[in-house]
Amino acid sequence: MDYGLWTIDSKMNSPRLILASKSPRRQELLRLMDIDFRIVLKDVDESYPDNLTPEEVAVYIAAKKAKAFDETLTDEIVLTADTIVCIDDQILGKPTDAPHAVQMLQLLSGRMHRVITGVCLLRDHQYHSFYDVSEVYFGKLSDEEIHNYVEKYQPFDKAGSYGIQERIGLIGIERINGSYTNVVGLPTEKLYKELANFR
Repeated sequence: MDYGLWTIDSKMNSPRLILASKSPRRQELLRLMDIDFRIVLKDVDESYPDNLTPEEVAVYIAAKKAKAFDETLTDEIVLTADTIVCIDDQILGKPTDAPHAVQMLQLLSGRMHRVITGVCLLRDHQYHSFYDVSEVYFGKLSDEEIHNYVEKYQPFDKAGSYGIQERIGLIGIERINGSYTNVVGLPTEKLYKELANFR
């Protein structure tokens, strides 16, 4: 059956895809898209210049992750991504501990924030970067809800200290303007189109 570009059935006609991410959420999204891929991880310094906008930061880090593969690729495409949470132009990274996670969620409670995912595709020393932005509106969260979520879900690997697919997202998010999968960690709609053109 022909499911279109990048499906398992068409993999012989397409470059192999490497996902350079340990995120189970990104891995699951690619599987749901019927994209054949393998996972390769490399340690990358995720620091960035202070003068960048949040959108530029997400793209900068994604490209930095891809650069680590530039000298070792054969006929493959590397996919890297970086997701950040931004409120009032303040970038919220991953929390360092439980009190930090609680502090972040208290800041997001009852307000709108932006989730920005930068993506980079690399093949044959050619880089193609793009990003997507979603506006996420949290309802007011009680301190009890926040503390219970942090204690149970330990969201220390998530920008902004939450996963939209987890309890805090299910009970707290009132609406989203933009891509849901972008908030999960990969803008699948845009990625599919970009992959189709990156041959």
